[in-house]
Amino acid sequence: MTQSNQESREPSHDELESLFVNNVALERIEAYLNRFNPIKIMKMERMEIRHSAILAWLLDPAETHGLGDRFLKAFLGEAFRGHSDKIPTALGISQSDFRDAEVRCEWRKIDIFILSPTNKWAFIIENKFDSKQHKGQLEKYFKDIKAHFKEQKELKIRGVFLTLSDETPEDPQNEYAPIKYESVCEILELILKHHSQLCSPEVTVFLNHYLEILKDATGMSEKLNDMEELAKRLYREHKKVLDFIVEHGASTDFAIAARMHFGDNPDRFAKAVIGKNEYVFCGLGTNIVSFLPMSWYEAFGKQEYKWRGCENWWAEYPLITWLRLTSDKEESKGWLKLVAEVGPSDFRAELIAAIKEIGTKENLNNINFQKGADSEGRKYSKFFKSNSIRIDDIHNSDEIFKKMTDLMNNFQSEFNSIAKVLPQFLERGEH
Repeated sequence: MTQSNQESREPSHDELESLFVNNVALERIEAYLNRFNPIKIMKMERMEIRHSAILAWLLDPAETHGLGDRFLKAFLGEAFRGHSDKIPTALGISQSDFRDAEVRCEWRKIDIFILSPTNKWAFIIENKFDSKQHKGQLEKYFKDIKAHFKEQKELKIRGVFLTLSDETPEDPQNEYAPIKYESVCEILELILKHHSQLCSPEVTVFLNHYLEILKDATGMSEKLNDMEELAKRLYREHKKVLDFIVEHGASTDFAIAARMHFGDNPDRFAKAVIGKNEYVFCGLGTNIVSFLPMSWYEAFGKQEYKWRGCENWWAEYPLITWLRLTSDKEESKGWLKLVAEVGPSDFRAELIAAIKEIGTKENLNNINFQKGADSEGRKYSKFFKSNSIRIDDIHNSDEIFKKMTDLMNNFQSEFNSIAKVLPQFLERGEH
């Protein structure tokens, strides 16, 4: 890069002042990032064992939350909804009294175990917040509990497989019902809305803190979505300053790996070949890089169209994909996740329907929208599952680089199939 080009990229004094002096948007984002949450302060938000402890407390009718068996019945009822082939059913659970339930955490290596002697029911809850299941793990727990209670012939044993990401339980006998943390969010929010009077003020405050943690982790936080939208608008308005800061201040191994793919200082929509496909670059941060498959970019008319509703969203297209690196409790290890999301266009419901249809037609099981994704009022809808890959050393840019390629290659079928349905929406853009 020549000296004159380098100087043209450097922000002026006025541009720096515009971003950092009395900038209301920047102050709002800073306040959001610095909000008080004791669970985050203690660095417990990604610790699976802590989530198990909190959930075991909530599930125990005799505990100090004051909710009795309301959370327990709501959780189990949601897990077994649509699984009426075995006892107990969701309807049976909703009509039963669980006040005698015994809840044990980390008993016989099981995350949460629930026994209701009166109903003669037992539940094994396997909690996967960041980790993945081990081969034969679920079946082993079930056989162990069955052997332990072999004298109680009438006892019905069921399993619950709770996950943050989409993961199918490896359960040959179909004894485990899957449920996601999104459902825990919905249940907890509903209980706080209608039954908070049963809780002490201290419990209510704690539950709201925990709900905030879960919403951030699941992408269900309206505050987080609002802040992301505000951050994107801030980036549009101060792109030169922020690009300069990222270029000279962000030297994470993730950023290094992303630059190995997209180039040292790529322009927006610069082309890059990664693995088996071609992509266009959208943006880079310390632990996130956004892009579009070239087929999506071309299907949406490249840069010749504007999309109503997307003006302040990512790359201003109705769809976006990104890679994000998160570290786990061991800090040196983590997960690389590939996310695809439908944004706030004025035809998002039709776009979601088209993606669902092609996913079903071509048996693409990794396309899976959350319940109510196309509901009025929703703006953002992620739809990839089984989309994470383990990183053994988050400080190893070569490992991150390779696994970026591996993860993107794993979703070539999804990228290519979705591209087939996008041209029909070109007429919805403004040329």
